Amino acid sequence: MHLTAAVEDFLVFLAVERGYSTHTVRAYRTDLGQLAVFAADRFIDDTRDLTLELLREWLWVGTQAGLARATLARRSASARSFTAWLARTGGSTNDPGVRLRTPKPGRTLPRVINRGQMQLLLEALEVRASGGAAGAVRDLAVVEMLYASGLRVSELVGLNVADVDLDRLTVRVTGKGAKERVVPFGVPAHRAIVEYLRSARPLLSAAPTSVGAVLPQAPTQEPVALFIGSRRQRLGVRGVYRLVAALLGEVPGNGPAGPHALRHTMATHLLDGGADLRAVQELLGHVSLGTTQIYTHVSAERLKQSYRLAHPRA
Repeated sequence: MHLTAAVEDFLVFLAVERGYSTHTVRAYRTDLGQLAVFAADRFIDDTRDLTLELLREWLWVGTQAGLARATLARRSASARSFTAWLARTGGSTNDPGVRLRTPKPGRTLPRVINRGQMQLLLEALEVRASGGAAGAVRDLAVVEMLYASGLRVSELVGLNVADVDLDRLTVRVTGKGAKERVVPFGVPAHRAIVEYLRSARPLLSAAPTSVGAVLPQAPTQEPVALFIGSRRQRLGVRGVYRLVAALLGEVPGNGPAGPHALRHTMATHLLDGGADLRAVQELLGHVSLGTTQIYTHVSAERLKQSYRLAHPRA
């Protein structure tokens, strides 16, 4: 089977049968597309000619190019999944990737915004939203929901109006692998969502050029998406990234400044407040408890830092 065609079939399998997100499928496409180009440069275009040596050389070249260990680990995982699928579907007589190994990516602690900083950030958004601009009202609702529920950015932008239960203060989320879960949110997020639905969303869904206009009272025909961008379309991942990155860029601290920092922050604040680790696992939609446990490390590091600063014999 031609290698490029096999990659496309595999991506369809991941999206349709495995239910992988668009973002995940895109990552596989990038890795396996680069593998196909690498193989073609060595006059290999048939899946039956893939070998362990070729895969190891591909990773080695990446290492020499200075790729991060996390990138190499992802490439290795992509190749192993692909060759295992080829072996199952008859595209290859064996599985050359089964013995492929790469260094494990180094685990770094996620960025966490402290409670005081988070409060100031939300208060600044509230001041902006008080002016009545639809975009500002929406932005407050977006950040309140991210912090209150710990949703992934893909889960947030995928929400529909029908997914939000304003009476029970819960939201129905479709996470990784098309798995559904119900996540609660608090009163401030409820207040922000109600105001957004009442005033800002009708404007955003009716007039793409009127984001900064005075808010209307009567809704018009609207799309089903909860959060609407400036062109009457579902708010995209990039739009949320730009919003959160701009906000966190003004907050002291190191580390990534994307929406995932708010997810990390929510989980850490819950654990600091005494929440059960398994409850946090359910809220975040983690399959493995080990994934959630990184937030206990965050809390432990903060505790040790406080100890070193406060104890006279630290």
